[in-house]
Amino acid sequence: MSLHRPHIGPLRAALMPGGRQASNTVENTVEKAKVEKAVSDENKQPELEEDEVTLSPEAETSEESTAVDESPEIAALKEELAQAKEQVLRAAAEAQNARRRAEQDVEKAHKYALEKFVSDLLPVADNMERAIGAATAEGADLNSVVEGVELTLKSLFDAFKRHNVEMLDPKGEPFDPQVHQAMTMVPQPEAEPNSVLDVFQKGYTLNGRLVRPAMVVVAKSE
Repeated sequence: MSLHRPHIGPLRAALMPGGRQASNTVENTVEKAKVEKAVSDENKQPELEEDEVTLSPEAETSEESTAVDESPEIAALKEELAQAKEQVLRAAAEAQNARRRAEQDVEKAHKYALEKFVSDLLPVADNMERAIGAATAEGADLNSVVEGVELTLKSLFDAFKRHNVEMLDPKGEPFDPQVHQAMTMVPQPEAEPNSVLDVFQKGYTLNGRLVRPAMVVVAKSE
């Protein structure tokens, strides 16, 4: 008659001396499974993060469409910027040219300011030469020479008048220190005190501004 051997469970077998090696194998298998699961979770985490930042195809298409829509506006702005730069450069060039022309005009005005006055004096010089030639000619008529000189002097005064040059001949007028220069004072009971008795040298003004004072003799009271 055979004896029935009771069934020994896995846990009990692992606890038995002969089952210690099997227990170790089970533990190693469990630890290995945990490690593989942890590695698998770590590998999946970046994929989830990449999924979070990755745009959907619809969003990418929308961005590309926006870029395409903005390109004409950018082109228009660039064209406006180029035109503005061209206008600024053109304005600067025009301003520089205007300034250069103004400087040239001022220089010419200073350089040739007396051109008209000199032109009016040239006939006077010509008449003076003719008068000298007539006076030094053999058998010259003194009256004719004097008449020619008087005409020359008249043409000179006419030229002065055209250029607002006025002569100061203050004989018999009250002495004015602004335009007269007293050379001496002479007692003259018949004349008004501080009046001009005689003129040594006539004075001149240009547009009302004194060029040379008249040199005069002034009467004084006794």
